[in-house]
Amino acid sequence: MDKLKDFLLKKFKSSSSEENSGGVKVVFVKELADQLSSIRCLILFALIALTGIVSFYSAASNIGAVSEDSGANFILIRLFATSGTSLPSFTWFLSLLGPLVGLSMGFDAINAEQNSGTLTRLLAQPIYRDDVINGKFLARLFILALMTFALGGFVAGMGIILTGVAPEGEEIVRLLIYLLLSIVYMAFWLALSMLFSVIFRQTATSALSGIALWLFLTIFLPIFAGMVADTFYPIADSADALTQLNNIRIAQGISRLSPSTLYSEAAVTILSPSVRTLGPVLLEQAYGAIPGFLPLGQSLLLIWPHLTGLIAGTVIIFGITYTLFIRQEIRA
Repeated sequence: MDKLKDFLLKKFKSSSSEENSGGVKVVFVKELADQLSSIRCLILFALIALTGIVSFYSAASNIGAVSEDSGANFILIRLFATSGTSLPSFTWFLSLLGPLVGLSMGFDAINAEQNSGTLTRLLAQPIYRDDVINGKFLARLFILALMTFALGGFVAGMGIILTGVAPEGEEIVRLLIYLLLSIVYMAFWLALSMLFSVIFRQTATSALSGIALWLFLTIFLPIFAGMVADTFYPIADSADALTQLNNIRIAQGISRLSPSTLYSEAAVTILSPSVRTLGPVLLEQAYGAIPGFLPLGQSLLLIWPHLTGLIAGTVIIFGITYTLFIRQEIRA
């Protein structure tokens, strides 16, 4: 790790003499060196590695049920979405740990350097402000992508060894799409934590704000959605099918305001080709339907609103962070 840091710092020093147009590269290399050599990054890597080991054990304990359920098709990717007898699935672990990793990577991106006075010295160099915020975000996003692909590659590789079945082309594409979806999901929380880092001067305040919002969107928003749905369309013994359908639609619509809900639904859809719909299905719609697997294109159509919602949320939040940082007055 020290050799890697020295190598990146040499790159940073050699890049510091470049023109202002290379400011993003300079900040990117500097932040990458600082993050990869930090204790926090080592802890996150260890947490991700533990997640991969536990997820693989969960999939291995339930490999028989997965094989019987899917036959010879999509066994590898089904291991990511299938839970064991006593352990949840890989997608559940990543849905829970993804926000924590994203929040921990960016809650002190700006205010920590403000408090230590290094941000003032950094901006005194011939580097534009937008290069600073862009370089910090891209460096942290690169580390998130590195962790995600390393974890996904470990579980997939061990799954191939365990099952002895080589993945098909569509299966590999689905797995890559899922990993990219996970990166976008964590990038949303990274952008949110950097926003709080710009707004609040104290690192503890920005960290607690991110955790509080994560708890609200993940735990309390689905509860609130059920309360609102029951208020407008109460479910009783005498409730007709239309009332029950409207109740489910309202609860599901409000719950989808949470990034965790969007990620969970999209992950299950892309990893389980047998999932044909994400909403309520009436009996007359299901009657006569032939069971089977959806093609990749149809699965992408189902999760396209989820994916665009996560990307749009990340871009909007980072845009607000970018604007506030550019207009912020920074003093020593």
